[in-house]
Amino acid sequence: MSKINTNDSIYLANYYITDFYLKGSKDKILSNKSLNTTKDLNLKLNYTDYLNYATKNNDSIIYNNYLEVLNIAKQKNDIFQINEALRRILYYFFKRNNSLNYDKVDKYLSEFKLLKTSDWDNFWYEYLSNGFNISKAYFNKTEYPKASDFKSCLNFAEKTQNKFAKIKANQIIGATYTLASNKNSDSAFYYFNKSKMLLLKENSFFFQEILSQIYFNFGRIEFDKKNFAKAIQLFKKAKENKQYANQSKLKYYLYISKAFEQNKQNDSAFFYLKVHNKLKDSLNLLNQSIAISDIKEKYNTLENEKQILELDSKRKQNLGFLIATISTLILISIIAALSLKNSKRKRKLAEQQKELETIKNLTLLKEQEITTINAMVDGQEKERKRIAEDLHDNLGSVLATLKLHFENLKINRKKKKIDQKELFNKTENLIDEAYLKVRRIAHAKNAGVIANQGLLLAVQMMAEKISSADKIQIEVIHFGLDKRLENTLEITLFRIIQELVTNIIKHADAKNATINISLYDKNLNIIIEDDGKGFDIKKVNLNNGMGISSIKTRVEHLNGTFKVDATLGRGSSIIIDIPVN
Repeated sequence: MSKINTNDSIYLANYYITDFYLKGSKDKILSNKSLNTTKDLNLKLNYTDYLNYATKNNDSIIYNNYLEVLNIAKQKNDIFQINEALRRILYYFFKRNNSLNYDKVDKYLSEFKLLKTSDWDNFWYEYLSNGFNISKAYFNKTEYPKASDFKSCLNFAEKTQNKFAKIKANQIIGATYTLASNKNSDSAFYYFNKSKMLLLKENSFFFQEILSQIYFNFGRIEFDKKNFAKAIQLFKKAKENKQYANQSKLKYYLYISKAFEQNKQNDSAFFYLKVHNKLKDSLNLLNQSIAISDIKEKYNTLENEKQILELDSKRKQNLGFLIATISTLILISIIAALSLKNSKRKRKLAEQQKELETIKNLTLLKEQEITTINAMVDGQEKERKRIAEDLHDNLGSVLATLKLHFENLKINRKKKKIDQKELFNKTENLIDEAYLKVRRIAHAKNAGVIANQGLLLAVQMMAEKISSADKIQIEVIHFGLDKRLENTLEITLFRIIQELVTNIIKHADAKNATINISLYDKNLNIIIEDDGKGFDIKKVNLNNGMGISSIKTRVEHLNGTFKVDATLGRGSSIIIDIPVN
């Protein structure tokens, strides 16, 4: 693409162009090293436009791709590509209405202003600069720009003869009339309707998306006029476009709910509010999933780099050892050869014996070294396993409880059942505890709440913290625990109980649980029950995995017995009996 085709939307064109190229291979588009020509830069821009409009969930990739093209274009002093990249970056920020990036926006706008040369460029500059002024006014609670400020934008759009430009110019002028303190509904309707007339002649999903925005704006006008029934019809028409972004659907559902509420149709208002909240929760989960995926990817990258460095270091060590060994063997061979040549037969036999002794010693040293390395590796594996079990057993329940607190915070933010400050304090305490547990694990200490306070108090404190999240209530019943048990045994038992409670929180969907600890006739009995959904015991493998099987193994190491009693829909019971001296 050596120039812009002003008869079609560049974004729509980019979508289809890139869709065609992606049927082949997109490796070249994604590779920074291959961006050597104007065509390559165009493909990169077009591919990013494809992401922008086809996927909706790649914000960091989209911005970085645009920025990469901008930097390469600057290195090549390619004015056209600099202009194209700047315009896309500005439109990227404009579409996301990101108030935190106005410093960047002002910088890019200044650069774009210096490079604009055509009516198309002038349209975009007027459209974006005034559009950002609307956004700033919204976030800063200041006066909105006047509609007259956008007339030059409309003039440039008319000169380009570009439908997309005309549509967007009329649309944003209509928006300024609805945002102004002295709203002019008639003028707003006039400009929105001009956009609509142009859009009705187009069938692509890109233009249908804008048409949905126009119908929504019509609905807002009728809503402000208190024509709620008509507003509802327009809002519903706006959300009919299945291609429209979920964030915008959130807005549509919310306004439909408000219109029904104002129209005294409370059942319908409640229905659309539920739809809005469900979609909002889904988007929050999606964003969390994306964030977690990014963290995992970064972590895996760091781990891979670490492994590469370790392997490289070992390779160099092994190479050095091999060179030293070979050099030593060569030196010994030379000495042996000279000795054999210049000595008598007895001397030769002695030298040969010495050579054999030397080789034998080297072999023994090598075997000893291998044994030492194997022992070191075994030790590292055991240490890793210990840390993994510590994290799984000791930290898992705290994080599960912390997750419950965060869920309760989200619910309580609207319902206000519990003092928000109290919830934040409890959550902060859990975070502090999680930090301390990680620190203790790092310093290989087995002290803490068990060593200082005993098994019973530790279990009671754990139950109290989990119950305070208001998701599950845990009751602790005890009998015969008048004296402390051996410290190592208490630690092991606490971690077993902790892991079983964590499994209840994560998998059982229970409302109540009971921990029963009894000591009689030198036998410690632990029963943990819940009223959750239960499970099919036949489908649970007690000999594999990190969960129940690992607990069963630990109980057996204590010469105890481990039984599971569970039924689908009727909760579960874990019964542990351990002999105590």
